[in-house]
Amino acid sequence: MMDIATRVWNHKWKIDPIVRSLIDTDFYKLLMCQSVFRNKPDTQVTFSLINRSKHIPLADLIDEGELREQLDHIRSLSLSRGESTWMRGNTFYGKRQMFTPQFMDWFENLRLPEYHLEKRDGQYELTFQGAWPEVMLWEIPALSVLMELRGRAVLKTMGKFELQVLYARAMTKLWEKVEHLRDVDGLRLADFGTRRRHSFLWQDWAVQAMCEGLGDKFVGTSNCLIAKNRDLEAIGTNAHEMPMVYSALAETDAALAQAPYDVLSDWHDEHDGNLRIILPDTYGTEGFLEKAPDWLTEWTGIRIDSGDPATGAEKAIAWWKARGEDPTQKLVIFSDGLDVDKIAELQTQFAGKCRISFGWGTLLTNDFRGLVADDALAPFSLVCKAVSANGRPTVKLSDNPRKAMGPQAEIDRYKRVFGVGDQDEQAVVV
Repeated sequence: MMDIATRVWNHKWKIDPIVRSLIDTDFYKLLMCQSVFRNKPDTQVTFSLINRSKHIPLADLIDEGELREQLDHIRSLSLSRGESTWMRGNTFYGKRQMFTPQFMDWFENLRLPEYHLEKRDGQYELTFQGAWPEVMLWEIPALSVLMELRGRAVLKTMGKFELQVLYARAMTKLWEKVEHLRDVDGLRLADFGTRRRHSFLWQDWAVQAMCEGLGDKFVGTSNCLIAKNRDLEAIGTNAHEMPMVYSALAETDAALAQAPYDVLSDWHDEHDGNLRIILPDTYGTEGFLEKAPDWLTEWTGIRIDSGDPATGAEKAIAWWKARGEDPTQKLVIFSDGLDVDKIAELQTQFAGKCRISFGWGTLLTNDFRGLVADDALAPFSLVCKAVSANGRPTVKLSDNPRKAMGPQAEIDRYKRVFGVGDQDEQAVVV
C-alpha cells in the first residue's frame, strides 16, 4: 500500500504530475467525445472555469507559474500504446469496440488545444476555445489541477509527521464510511469523484478501499486510468454539456424545445443497454418528461443530478407508470452531492420500487472536512462548463435554481420555452 503522506512530503511534480494521462478523466467524457466527433465535429465552443464558492480566492492560493506548468504538462500528453489497446480492445458495458476505429485514429493523435489564463479579483479566469471534440476534453483535467493545487497550497505548510497524522485521519474517516455502507442491502455504488478529487493518489486509494471494503457492492469507477490499472468497470453515460451545446445551436424556439431530445436520438443510434440513461434535468425534469417521445420510455433508466433526489426519483417512477412501463425494471442513478447517510436513506426508500445505483463523487474522493485548521481542505464547488457554442451563449436551468447558468435574458427565454416555473432551491455542497 502506497504511503501517500511520504509521497506528498517528498513531492516533485515531474514524478507526480496532477494529471498523468489523457484517460485520467471520466468515462462519460470519452463516450460523449466520440458522439460529438461523429455528429458535431466542427462546432466551435468555449469552456470556462466557474468557481461557485466565491469565498475561496483561488488566484491568491495557487501560484500562477505552477498552474501553468501543470496545464502545459497536460498539453504534452498523448495516448500510450497500452491506453490505446485498452480502449480499442476492452469490453465496456458488455460491448467490444465501444470506440470506433475512426475515433481512435483521431484520439491517438490528439494534443489538447491552448488555454487562456488570467487573474481577476482573486480568481482565475481559465478558458478553452476551439473545436468541440478537442476542447471538451479539458474540463476534467482542468478541474483536477485546480482542486489539487489548492490542496497542495495547504499541505506544503505541514511537516512530515503532521502529514502522516492527516492522512491517517482521512483514511479512518473514509473507512468508517465504507463500514457504514457494508450493511446497506442491495447497494450498487460507483466512484464518480475524479473532477473534484483531493489528488489522483487519494482517489486511487479510495477506490482500492471500496474494492476491499464493499466487494461486489462497488461496481466500478468513472476514472478511466484507474479502471484500466485496477481492472475495474469504467462507469459513465452522458452529461449536461450535450443538451447545453445542442440547444445553443438551435435557430428557433421550436428547435430549442426539440434540442434535448435530438441529443438522445443521436445517443440512441450509438448505444444500447445500460448506456441508455436519460439525464432529464438540464432544463427541468418535469417538463422534459412531460414532452418526451415514447421511444425514451424504453430506455434503461434515469440519472438524478439536481434538486431533491427523492422527488426526482418519484417523478421518474410516475412517468414510467403513466407510459405503461414497469418501474421495478428501470434503473435510477443518484449522483448529486451524495454521502453515506443520504445513500443509505435513498436505498431504503426506493428498494423494490426501481433498480438503484449511486455515483458517489466529491465526498468519496475529497472529504477532508474538519481535518485541518479553518477547514482549509474542505471541498468546494468548482465547475468548468461550455459557455458558448458557435458564438451563442449556453444555458443550464437545472432542477436547482442555484445551479442555473447563462445570461439572464437567455435564462428567461429558456424558462419560457421549456415551461419552467417556480423551483425549490437546494444547497450546493459540491
